[in-house]
Amino acid sequence: MKVFKFGGTSVGLPERMHKIASLILADGERKLVVLSAVAGTTNTLVEIDSALRTGDVDKAGTIVDSLKKKYNTFIAGLLQSKHLINDSLDHVNSIFQTIENTFKRPYEKTVEKIILAQGELISTYLFQKLMEEKGINSVLLSAFDFMSIDEQDEPEIDKISEKLKKLLSHYPDAPLFITQGYICLNAQGEIDNLKRGGSDYTASLVGAAILSEEVQIWTDIDGLHNNDPRIVKETYPIAELSFDEAAELAYFGAKILHPSSIIPAQKYNIPVRLKSTLDEKAPGTLISKSSVKGNVKAIAVKDGITAIKIKSTRMLLAHGFLRKIFEIFEKYKTSIDMITTSEVAVSLSIDNATHLEAIRKELEGYGFVEVDHNQSIICIVGNMVSENKGVVRKVFNALSDIPLRMVSYGGSRFNISMLIDTNYKVEALNNLNTGLFEVLE
Repeated sequence: MKVFKFGGTSVGLPERMHKIASLILADGERKLVVLSAVAGTTNTLVEIDSALRTGDVDKAGTIVDSLKKKYNTFIAGLLQSKHLINDSLDHVNSIFQTIENTFKRPYEKTVEKIILAQGELISTYLFQKLMEEKGINSVLLSAFDFMSIDEQDEPEIDKISEKLKKLLSHYPDAPLFITQGYICLNAQGEIDNLKRGGSDYTASLVGAAILSEEVQIWTDIDGLHNNDPRIVKETYPIAELSFDEAAELAYFGAKILHPSSIIPAQKYNIPVRLKSTLDEKAPGTLISKSSVKGNVKAIAVKDGITAIKIKSTRMLLAHGFLRKIFEIFEKYKTSIDMITTSEVAVSLSIDNATHLEAIRKELEGYGFVEVDHNQSIICIVGNMVSENKGVVRKVFNALSDIPLRMVSYGGSRFNISMLIDTNYKVEALNNLNTGLFEVLE
């Protein structure tokens, strides 16, 4: 059985739901389909929650009414059968009633989770009704019946596998299963979500849980490109990537994939294929355990980076200096992206500046602290790229006119990373595209 995941834009309009229905049914194989909420729905649900958080119930109600009207129009464009339209309207109205019921109680964190879960519940119900209208035998599975996270918000893969396999065994002849991405139950049995990677993460977890033949993630992009197509004109989709290469690209800015989303698939060696709903015949990108050694595969960029330098001559070679520095970041739950050291200074970067002032204040107890905002990490990714002779020379030649704030080389066999001022990002990506791919391809 294959697992297919479709994002919000893929189910964002009635005609797009019809399109993915034809994609799913084309080959006649058994599938488990994971759906995101209809495009725009989650953002609107966030607005409802934000209004409730500030006590503005009237505003929340107005937003709900507007979203109801959008779904009434959506349903009318999706289905033709009168009884299925009526069933869908009734069901969606009951979901909105669930949201409105939260208006009547004091606001708490669980309210947010309940509200945000409703988008996926709507999209999967409507898609199952579309299958019913097309005469396709499909089963709608509630993610709440199998998807769970523990006290550390980590998926319970063994429990997920046991519960999901049991559910599937009840329908041995069903050709199609449909379930929600993103949502789950937490350790307290409350409605929650997977946060990182959302529906992609769900698809990977499901694929691992049932040892799927393949996980396919469908978006409106024809695979993971060798560079950012929004900035660089001459880009192309990468045919194959290893799990490690894909993880590096995802972490360092490739928007098509979240870094957490392929971890379960990698652990259980389930191939992940990135496909486009706009061009289903395009081969896309296959992510698996194999890869071609030595080649530069792609360039990714991560914006919104803050660079921090701690200079302290009195801590020169002092035992435990780095530990004390890292403990400050751990205290404020702030991850470090890159780090370089010298005898008298430590430079590092973070992508979350929420606690920057508090961190800076504590760091000043160890020396002079310098902070640079508006930085970007550019990452060169490939299998054993750091060991490939000549790659570093080509990288530095391409960036010869661009100031480099930091360079990370050798920490991973799969990437070479550089920190630059974001103002140089467009020039850097284009120069690297010319300097690396035209030479190496």
